[in-house]
Amino acid sequence: MAGSAHGHTPAAWTGVIISFIGFCIAGVFMVAANVTGFWTGIGVILLGGVVGLAMKVAGLGMPKESQAVAAARETASAAARARA
Repeated sequence: MAGSAHGHTPAAWTGVIISFIGFCIAGVFMVAANVTGFWTGIGVILLGGVVGLAMKVAGLGMPKESQAVAAARETASAAARARA
C-alpha cells in the first residue's frame, strides 16, 4: 500500500483525525458512564466519515485509477518479476 500512496490525501487525513477525536470523546465518556457524551462521541466519529467523503467529492481525495494506469502497473510488475 505504501507504493500506491493509499490514503495520503487531505480528505483521508481530515476524516481520520476527526474520527479519532470522536473515539477519544466516546472512550472518555464511556468510562465516565455518561451516555449522552458517549453518543456525542459516536456522532463525531460519523461526522469524520461524512467530512472525509465530502472532501473527496470536492476533489481533495485520491483520483480513481484509469485502465491505462492499471495496465502499466501490471506490465511493470510482470517485468520486475521476470528479472528476479
